[in-house]
Amino acid sequence: MRFMNNRQLLVEVQTFRADPNLLRESLANPNAPFRVKGILQRANIKNQNGRIYPKEVLVREAQKYSETFIQESRATGELDHPETSVVNLRNVCHKVVEMHWEGDDLIGTCEVLSTPSGNILRELFRSGVNVGISSRALGSLQQVAEGTSMVGEDLELIAFDFVSNPSTAGAFMFMDQTKPMMESVQKVRNPITNKWESVNKIVRDILSEIN
Repeated sequence: MRFMNNRQLLVEVQTFRADPNLLRESLANPNAPFRVKGILQRANIKNQNGRIYPKEVLVREAQKYSETFIQESRATGELDHPETSVVNLRNVCHKVVEMHWEGDDLIGTCEVLSTPSGNILRELFRSGVNVGISSRALGSLQQVAEGTSMVGEDLELIAFDFVSNPSTAGAFMFMDQTKPMMESVQKVRNPITNKWESVNKIVRDILSEIN
């Protein structure tokens, strides 16, 4: 395998399909914590960016994340795409309260917080808007075939963020904290994509007014 790059910030996006039973329960109990559950990340499968996350590496990082962040109640994530490897508390919208494996799927339960960004996320769920879930991690890549790379053993899981992009909208990779670079994932212009771009603009406008 040919080493491709030094360790960099890897961000993967997929549609977050909230468990309908837990979502229904959260919507029906306004005084209880608002929680949603769904797939956070997948192992051993080539994603839309041509990257494969080995399960043994993800299992290790999920365990570390649970022990060092979830158990200490600081497994927070942001709303919309972050641009650094640091979680910005001003934009935090949720915290992960539990993770477990079902086959090659890493399943997580997230509690939506009563922060400005959390209130936006809660209303999106109430309105039936489908959102994306984005895993944020530091790691290196090794090319294993044309258009396919393997995530290295130096992977370090940072956070899971909720974003407006659907699974077909691609992911972002940042070479450093000052020069964001969108990966070359083709975006097809169609009504569905345009709808998500509109949602993305609305969320950004709201956040800019809050901040």
